Amino acid sequence: MKNIIKIERALKKVTQDDLAKMIGVSRQTINSIELNKYTPSTLLALKIARVFQKRVEEIFQLEEFD
Repeated sequence: MKNIIKIERALKKVTQDDLAKMIGVSRQTINSIELNKYTPSTLLALKIARVFQKRVEEIFQLEEFD
């Protein structure tokens, strides 16, 4: 699953650590999601989308082989 978390963080000037604290996870979790090494749960995806005031579908996109 592709995502635009890194882009959204840059636009809002939010670090991985800041985002992690906002949603209650570790910085490493955010890093893994950004690098497509970890697919977040629905709840976690919703929390991330809420931080950026976007819909989940705007942050996360399914890839052809997902």
